[in-house]
Amino acid sequence: MSKIWEQIKNKAPAASQDDTAYMKVALKLAKRGLGNVWPNPAVGCVIVKEDTIIGRGWTQPGGRPHAETEALSRAGQTAEGATAYVTLEPCSHYGKTPPCANALIEANISRVVIAVEDPDPRVSGQGIKMLKEAGVDVLLNVCRDEALEVNEGFFLKVLKNRPLFTMKMATTLDGKIAVHTGESQWITEAPTRQQGHLLRANHDAIMVGIGTATEDNPQLTCRLPGLEHHSPVRIVVDRRMRLPLTSQLVTEAHRIPTWMVTLGDQDDIRAEAYREAGIELIIPSDVTQTEGGITLDWVAEELANRGLTRVLVEGGSHLAAAMLRRNLVDRLSWMRAPRIMGHDGIPVVQAFGVDHLEDTPFFDQSRRFESGNDLVEIYRRRDLDI
Repeated sequence: MSKIWEQIKNKAPAASQDDTAYMKVALKLAKRGLGNVWPNPAVGCVIVKEDTIIGRGWTQPGGRPHAETEALSRAGQTAEGATAYVTLEPCSHYGKTPPCANALIEANISRVVIAVEDPDPRVSGQGIKMLKEAGVDVLLNVCRDEALEVNEGFFLKVLKNRPLFTMKMATTLDGKIAVHTGESQWITEAPTRQQGHLLRANHDAIMVGIGTATEDNPQLTCRLPGLEHHSPVRIVVDRRMRLPLTSQLVTEAHRIPTWMVTLGDQDDIRAEAYREAGIELIIPSDVTQTEGGITLDWVAEELANRGLTRVLVEGGSHLAAAMLRRNLVDRLSWMRAPRIMGHDGIPVVQAFGVDHLEDTPFFDQSRRFESGNDLVEIYRRRDLDI
């Protein structure tokens, strides 16, 4: 665990019930930014005066304006003497926008309640320091665990240089994703598939292996009414450039950002055809190639370098096994249909070299709910350390 989080862990918050209640409102606002603010964190802010919320804000698409700026603009001059509830430490550095800590000070905010300190070394305590030096009362670590969960992907990108990976699994009760002929549409019911589209909307990108890309010919878009513009970046891991040029991932690449992770020793003509279609090729250097393949650790690092904080992995079973083998699966969204397929069905995860129980990835269930006749279960990796 980093020194930052050791320090945070040892600080005991002293929050009133009102502080907690208002911070929970700010956290709900923060979630509105998930999936469309990368590489920035999704932050929420509420301005409260005389027990009334006078300003609300959340990080806007593309990461700007920031939540504090949005909330202050709505509060206007009435913000003087008010309390600001912010889900992440206000920034203290000049980037494309002035520091949010300065904005709070200039608005004469008298008190700032913060859910969690920002691990970004450009901030990391400096925003808090600026506020205190200006005479602002600061309270830290209110609803810290909830704030960590909302921005877990951002924290992983900053501290471990990789995004958060959520694996979505739509299976039968016995863990199958298709019959032996490959037929898989549809295992789960329509309400459950809508849950899957909502997952797409709050992730920065969707990643699939070449098997899923060729067999299912997916669009990998969010098709919920009103959320179509939230379709994330589409990523296909295709080492040998086998993706058909007629696939939907290729034909729609000019409309929806699409990346292909591939090796660099392929047919130049085919590579140029992908590029002309709008696909961005991500090619590792020779140093990162191993035995003619691509390491998933390198893929994770490269995606973080490109700004991604949250990646939804939608298959197939070989990619799932490889991700689990490398301990890169942070969350599971398991959607189970009340069907039994049997041993000849295709498993959701292929073998990945487990010889002892202690070697199996372990997940804690954080939520479960019924979706029509299906069951949806959400898990978080137990040993995930940020």
